[in-house]
Amino acid sequence: MATDFTGKHLITLQDWGLDDIERLLEVSSDLKAKFARRKLTDYLKNQTIFLMFFEASTRTRNSMEAGITQLGGHAHFLDTSTMQISHGEVAKDTAIILSRYGHAIACRNCFWEVGNGYLEDLAKWSSVPIINMQSDLYHPLQAIADLMTMREKMPALSGNKVSIIWAYATSHKKPISVPLSQVLLFPRFGMDVCLAYPEGYELPDWVIRQAEASAKKHGGSLTLTHDQEEAYRDAAVVIPKNWGSWVLNPGDAVVDDLLEANRHWKCTQQRMDLARDNVMYMHALPADRENEVESQVIDGPNAVIYDEAENRLHTSKAVMTLTMGGK
Repeated sequence: MATDFTGKHLITLQDWGLDDIERLLEVSSDLKAKFARRKLTDYLKNQTIFLMFFEASTRTRNSMEAGITQLGGHAHFLDTSTMQISHGEVAKDTAIILSRYGHAIACRNCFWEVGNGYLEDLAKWSSVPIINMQSDLYHPLQAIADLMTMREKMPALSGNKVSIIWAYATSHKKPISVPLSQVLLFPRFGMDVCLAYPEGYELPDWVIRQAEASAKKHGGSLTLTHDQEEAYRDAAVVIPKNWGSWVLNPGDAVVDDLLEANRHWKCTQQRMDLARDNVMYMHALPADRENEVESQVIDGPNAVIYDEAENRLHTSKAVMTLTMGGK
C-alpha cells in the first residue's frame, strides 16, 4: 500500500526529516534481515526503474539493479551517451517520457555545476520519484549506508567523533558529494564531526553553515582543521577520502601543483594509532590504494569497507520500497 513516502524524491537527505531518515534506516535493517534469511520481498512486483548514468559505477549500479530485482521489479540501465541526451534532449522531455514508461527514475550526473541542477529539472517534470545516484553536490545513497554501518557497530552515534579527512589520490578529480553529504548528515545525529583538508580543498560555505546549525540543534559539533593528525586523534570513525578542488578551482585537471603538494595526506597505520583502539576505517570505494590509504589499513581489522558497501544494497532497496509504493 502507499505510504507518506510514496512519490517522494531523494535528491538530498536535507529534504528528509529525521523521522523520515529513521524510518529509512528501520526499513533498511528489516530488508537486510530478510535478505539474510532468503525471505521473499517482492514489494515492488512488476515495477520498473530507469537508471540513468552519465558516469561509471560499480556499487551504485549493482546495488540498484540487484535491489529492484529482489523487490520483484526490473531496472533499465541507461548509458546516457547512447540516449538522445547525447544529441541535446533536455531533462524535461526525458523526465516526462520515462515517468510515463515506469515507476521511478534514478540518475547519476556528477558534472560540476550541472549535475544537481539536472536532477532538480528531472524532479520538476517527473510524475514518479527521482532518486539521486550521485551528483556534483550530493550522494544520499552513500551517506545513508555509512550511517547505517555506524549504527550497526556503535552503541550510540551521539558524542562520538567522526573525522572526514581529505586524502591524496591521482585516479581522477573526484566529486565533493560524498564528504558534503556526510558533513550535512552526521551532525543531525549528534556526532562530533571533524572535517580535515589542506587549504584549497574547501567545501562550499553554505554547507558549513548548514552543518554548524545542525550540530547546534542536535547536540553535536563541527570542527574544521588543516591538521590531519588532529582529525585522527581520539576518533571513533575515520573516513579518509580524496575529493577535488572544485569550489576554488573548477578546472578538470586531475594532477596539479596543489594536489602534489599534499601527497603526505594519507591514511597510515601510524595515524590510525592516534585514534581509539576500536576506530572504524570507512571509505565509499573505490579507494586509491597506497595513495589515499596504506594496504595494511584498508585490509586491516579496523576496516569496515565491505560491510559499508553491502549496506548500499539494503539502503537502496529501502529507498525504492518507500518511494515507489511503500509496503
